[in-house]
Amino acid sequence: MRQHILNDAETSAGRSEQASDLWYESEDINANDVPYLMSLLRESFSQWLAESNGLPLMNSVALSLFTPELAVADTAGALARNVPMDEVALQAAQEAFAAQAASIVHGSGCEAVAIPLMRRKDEQQPFAVLTAVAPEADDVLIAQLQAATYHLRGCFYRRFERMFIADIIQHQRISERDAQHRASLFAAAKRLYDGIDVGSVLSEMMQSLVALYPDSRIRLYLSQDHMKGDARVKPLHFNHPSGDFVAKSFLEAKPFVRGREGGLVDLAVPMSGKQAVYGVLRLLINEDLWDAADLPALVLLADTAGSAFENAKLYEQSNVLIGELRLINELTKLLSQSLKLKDIFNYTTSELLRIYQADCCCLLSYDKTLNKFVVMSSNLPSFENEQFSIEYGFTGVVYRSQEPVIISDYWQSNNVSSRWMDDSGSRSLIAAPILSGSEVVGVILVGHRSPNYFSYENYKLLQVLSSHIGLAMSNASLHAEVRRMVITDHLTGLSARHYLNDRIQRKQRKDRCGSLIVVDIDKFKSINDTYGHQVGDQILMQVSETIKASIRETDIAARWGGEELAIYLPEIRREQAYRIAERIRKKVELETHPSVTVSCGLSEWTFEDEKVSVESLFYRADMALYQAKNSGRNRIYIG
Repeated sequence: MRQHILNDAETSAGRSEQASDLWYESEDINANDVPYLMSLLRESFSQWLAESNGLPLMNSVALSLFTPELAVADTAGALARNVPMDEVALQAAQEAFAAQAASIVHGSGCEAVAIPLMRRKDEQQPFAVLTAVAPEADDVLIAQLQAATYHLRGCFYRRFERMFIADIIQHQRISERDAQHRASLFAAAKRLYDGIDVGSVLSEMMQSLVALYPDSRIRLYLSQDHMKGDARVKPLHFNHPSGDFVAKSFLEAKPFVRGREGGLVDLAVPMSGKQAVYGVLRLLINEDLWDAADLPALVLLADTAGSAFENAKLYEQSNVLIGELRLINELTKLLSQSLKLKDIFNYTTSELLRIYQADCCCLLSYDKTLNKFVVMSSNLPSFENEQFSIEYGFTGVVYRSQEPVIISDYWQSNNVSSRWMDDSGSRSLIAAPILSGSEVVGVILVGHRSPNYFSYENYKLLQVLSSHIGLAMSNASLHAEVRRMVITDHLTGLSARHYLNDRIQRKQRKDRCGSLIVVDIDKFKSINDTYGHQVGDQILMQVSETIKASIRETDIAARWGGEELAIYLPEIRREQAYRIAERIRKKVELETHPSVTVSCGLSEWTFEDEKVSVESLFYRADMALYQAKNSGRNRIYIG
């Protein structure tokens, strides 16, 4: 009877399960699943035990599950610790694997029944053996164990199907992720081609990489001016701590990959264009997130960025060139419209600040008399009219070399001291000489508080602009000289009569009062007759110098005609004007050689008077002078 039951068990164990409509239910384990078999058996055994809890079999035997290598996957049962079952169970399992059929082994005081669990597709190939050790293995126990193997086998294959489907889903997810990853790389490449400026190209590349590798450290080392505002974009230095890695990628124009501590993958990918390599893209990626298959796409992205960067640079340079030509044209046009030096200096300062988006600008003019540079215009009020030695600071460097200067970081360069750089807090500087022929007549200083702010193009542009500024200064200087000659009497150095008339008219429009003194040298004709016209001219110059030394800078002295001189005193009433005239009269009598005297006529106007014209003001002063002459000369009369 027992043998009959065993034969039925063998036949039933090999019987294939009924076909199912679910495709994965026909899948079976293979050699690739061996590494996972032990864990699958243990999980299946645990599930089977949980689902079989309360069955009589669990309380009457010691159960063990063996792998093909005769390793014990798990044990259970009330008798597991009380029955000496190790050897007898192992022997029964060994025989079951060898015979590919159920087996019974008699031990000392116990019996072991072993029933194999057959594969789905190969019904003669067991993948595990379930053993039961009991004091006696009767037909009921064998039938219960046979039924248990069906249940256990079902638990196993449900676990296997779950693992199989989970593996497929995982592979599908990885495939989808990789496809999406590559699609993102190609989409980023397309967007890079659409970029027309350097900033957008670099920003697009960095954003794309952040989206693709969110937990990675990304850096871009550029051999050219790097993008401002993004700390991840840095200049490429060959003495960089990782220079042997990054620089090698740049110099050889090839990608490099190396492992790092902490499970990181370190990549250096050159950003190459058609004409040159412009930088190196460096990524530190967690090795769990890195797939070597991504490298070609990453190289393509870097190359695309390099080509887009190159095109954007060319486009940018062409725009810069066009802009510079337009700027030079506009600046030259505006400078040529102004013939006042102060206006040229102020306008140039404001324009340079705007053009370069600079923090500070200073224009200095060389004063031959002082042999110093004088600050003519600056956006730092404290430097207005400051004077500097021709040997001092960057002004001295430009003056001696007659060449422009560019400083990337003043704080790192201690070769030249500069109070202007210190007070303005500037770290970047471009400076250029203002030349007139072969002589330096001025210096331009443009500064910024950020290091490495000015480019070589900025430096070259300032050099061009300085020549146009120098030409405008020369024109203004010539104009000022011609105008000075027109409005100045060449002998006395005093203003011309028409200039005095014009200034009085302007003053009367905005002042509340003013006084006019007309000075005439007594007996001047006899001086010319006695000493000659050369001495007469010297007397005129001496009297003129006395007048200039006796009045304010805001007062206007002019040669009225012949030996007559005139002085207009804005905002001065006649009492004070009289004292000034008296001071001039006394100094002339004491300080001229040969000694001469002067007579003075004085008149005034106030805003309360009705229409006091320049002609009437001179008429009244002239009448007062006539009275002074007729009263004995060397005196002052008020008209």
